[in-house]
Amino acid sequence: MPDTVATVVTEWVNVSYAEPTPMREVYGYAGTQGTINVEGIRMLPGNRPSKTLLIFMHPASTLQLLPVPRAMAAAGLHVLCAGSRYARNDTPLIMEKLLLDYGAYVGHAREIWGYEKIIVCGWSGGGSLSAFYQAQAERRTVTQTAAGDPIDLGELIPGDAFIWQAAHLSRADVLADFIDPSVLDENDPTIRDPELDLYDPRNPHQPPYDQAYLDRFRAAQLARVRRRTALVKELLHDIRSGRTGENERGLLTHRTLADPRWLDPTIDPNDRRPGWCFLGEPKASNSSPAGVARFSTLRAWLSQWSIDDSQARALDNAPSITVPLLAIENSADDAVPQPHTKLFLDAAGSADKRMETIVGADHYYAGQPEKLDQAVGIIIAWLRERRLLED
Repeated sequence: MPDTVATVVTEWVNVSYAEPTPMREVYGYAGTQGTINVEGIRMLPGNRPSKTLLIFMHPASTLQLLPVPRAMAAAGLHVLCAGSRYARNDTPLIMEKLLLDYGAYVGHAREIWGYEKIIVCGWSGGGSLSAFYQAQAERRTVTQTAAGDPIDLGELIPGDAFIWQAAHLSRADVLADFIDPSVLDENDPTIRDPELDLYDPRNPHQPPYDQAYLDRFRAAQLARVRRRTALVKELLHDIRSGRTGENERGLLTHRTLADPRWLDPTIDPNDRRPGWCFLGEPKASNSSPAGVARFSTLRAWLSQWSIDDSQARALDNAPSITVPLLAIENSADDAVPQPHTKLFLDAAGSADKRMETIVGADHYYAGQPEKLDQAVGIIIAWLRERRLLED
């Protein structure tokens, strides 16, 4: 069990930087008059100075209420939970622009706070974002967004080490595995193919699913994603022609949570709870407004959800990462498909890389304080072995 400290001080952080844009994409003050404002929470153990900062960032969630960063701070580490410009609203989210947000925090940490070591921490959906950032900071290749809009990433400062924890390979990868292929009419989700509807009792294919059915199902999922992408590109081309008088348009995609893994524990087996997913009961989650990729702009679809266009897929970015890498898999994870951690580890360019599995841990360590302590202990020991933390 890691050492704990008596108090943790939380500090609100605001980082601002200039970014001229032809179109407002976020509501409110986050992107006003050519200035981007991002907000985060820095957690400081009251009696422990440090030259090392752990940065947790997610594309659209704020992470300060989640157990992992809080436990790291309670164990004596300096932690920043960095919110993006798209905090709690991923509808217009452009992954490439998140690199600018991330870079602004890293620059602030180095230049204003004086940290000497930055640990890039990719937890959950932050894994692929963090890998995208670290890869581009180490070797710049991106000059435009997935939609073809130019973007200047400037000078991104790479992290000194990378932690991949309970993370998936990308939003595009999970959508391709999660989307419901039974939808026959995108404007009326009640019109469905019962043989491709996992939740329809009329479906003759029930778990455990045979391989032939899984192959058919996965192919239909991919085909639906690609049909949506083709529509997005057609609409975006029409908008760019000037004929419509628009700069952007919204897209609604129904029923996006239907992964056979959730109903069939024999697929990529781990210790997850059968009949359950990270948003609860899968059938109800499938039609919930909170579903994955439910609402999106056209450009955001290409950047974060298109399996063929997103530049933020972790397996594409992993080879460019060369800093020490720690990958942690939770064996009862109900959000991250079981193969993802090992696939990322194998693809990473780091010479110093290690994988650890926390047996029985679920995605959020919910009600599992001993599993959370184990994760914190692994991370601290790994950092100390590499002299990235003060003793």
